[in-house]
Amino acid sequence: MIEIKAKLVRADAAIYATGERIECLIEFVHKVGESDQNINDDENLAWASAQLHCYRKTSFNVNSQGKPLDLSEMIGKTALDAVTQAPGDIIITTKPKILFCDLKLKPNESKIYFFNEFVPRNGPPTYRGQDIKYFYRLTIATQRVKSKVQTLAVPIRVLPIPLIARPDELPITEETNDELAPTNPFLEKREVSELETSWHHLKNFTARRAPKFYRISNKRGFVARFCLFKPAYKLGEDIVGSLDFANCSVRCVQFSVKLQIQEICLTSNNTKNSNTDLNDSSSLNSLDAASVSSGVAADNLHKSCTSGNTNNESRGMEQTGKVTTQVTSHQVCYAMLQTQVVVPIPLHVTPSFRTDLVDVRWLLHFEFVTSTMMNFGKENPPEGGELQAPSTIPVETMVWNLPVAIYSANPLQIYAPSQAHSLLIK
Repeated sequence: MIEIKAKLVRADAAIYATGERIECLIEFVHKVGESDQNINDDENLAWASAQLHCYRKTSFNVNSQGKPLDLSEMIGKTALDAVTQAPGDIIITTKPKILFCDLKLKPNESKIYFFNEFVPRNGPPTYRGQDIKYFYRLTIATQRVKSKVQTLAVPIRVLPIPLIARPDELPITEETNDELAPTNPFLEKREVSELETSWHHLKNFTARRAPKFYRISNKRGFVARFCLFKPAYKLGEDIVGSLDFANCSVRCVQFSVKLQIQEICLTSNNTKNSNTDLNDSSSLNSLDAASVSSGVAADNLHKSCTSGNTNNESRGMEQTGKVTTQVTSHQVCYAMLQTQVVVPIPLHVTPSFRTDLVDVRWLLHFEFVTSTMMNFGKENPPEGGELQAPSTIPVETMVWNLPVAIYSANPLQIYAPSQAHSLLIK
């Protein structure tokens, strides 16, 4: 029998960015047990190949061009497509790379092959939503003579990296000592890849502090002023803001902040909703270099609406979609004049992205419990002492949604050790 072992070279994490190179070591071992009768016989494999597949599972009505084959059609097939249709619809596939042809292995002999491939830049990220799922598999296929095709699937996680529309206009400056050294005209200049350019601008864009202030009010008056210190964040960072209750006409008793992911189906939206301003988040997949420098892309992403807003334009901006809460923060702030809000972004979630079927966005969902009772109670005893809290407080609840932009972190900063995958062919 033959055992196939696959181990990613990046052992710390099986996470890659779009446009990044995947490297994998594939080992073929001829294992011989004590109970085997033909111990001295050699094993022969006709061929082996490896390639990267991107699958899609969805409950949407999609006219798939490559429909899965029936079981009757798969019998007798030796092509790789016949066995890779099972997990879902294949939307992106790389060209298969032949590892070997006509491999003969003696007992207890092993052969190791090195495979590398680039993750397509135009592919979606790994995402497991409610109505649609995108996932990647490194498919290793092999076949014995007069036998069916055997496959080993190695799962990987892919993070989206925004494309820079005009990378030549903004050169990269590396903060190293080599930049300060005298230049040698006889040395070859290192070419900067498109992925490095995207990482550089994404780092600058998410590090820029541009505080924005939002005045929160309901029908009874001013509630608070919220300050968001920067508009764009990366996975693993904390969304930090502050709430100022000074000079308010309505007292905020308590509030909660939820980091939510919104999954919007684009196939059922009409033309009116698809042309609204909230669709400016398509810039998450492609960032214009001039917009990154000036921060225009961040301004377009920070439009918010409250439950008390009766503006028809803001109502048209709202789109239906399935919302999932990832992080929740709660505070009691009845006697506070100012407080801060800290919401951590998990590393396992998917950043904002958009495809032809779904638009995934992130938002901060605020729930304020307000009251018109401005005093903190009465003194007990009346001439001085501790305050006695009121027995009942008339309250109202209001909600407010604030869109935020979440981008990918460096895959090397996310610790998710990859295990070795194996397949035993008897």
